[in-house]
Amino acid sequence: QVQLVESGGGLVQPGGSLRLSCAASGSIFSINAMGWYRQAPGKERELVAAITSDGSTNYADSVKGRFTISRDNAKNTVYLQMNSLKPEDTAVYYCNADIYDRWFDLMDYWGKGTLVTVSS
Repeated sequence: QVQLVESGGGLVQPGGSLRLSCAASGSIFSINAMGWYRQAPGKERELVAAITSDGSTNYADSVKGRFTISRDNAKNTVYLQMNSLKPEDTAVYYCNADIYDRWFDLMDYWGKGTLVTVSS
């Protein structure tokens, strides 16, 4: 069994910063791409940022220049550094990863989400 656990969400004022973390644990052989999605009230879930196993990244246009995704392969952890936060960044942020388990099955895993609220 594989689990993704997010942390680091909370309430922040506009212009502030937060750092999200997501740690994968369990029967892991290797991890391919990892990413962050978000879902605001009344909206569909959208990709925020993704990173491949070799470090290539891509970002939603709305967060380019403000958010940075990174990963620590030794810790099976992905991070999202969020700067210059705006009220429209308010959402539940979900971690996602494509993981080969120890039986070499490739599956798509999701965390339970962490709430980020940007408000004065």
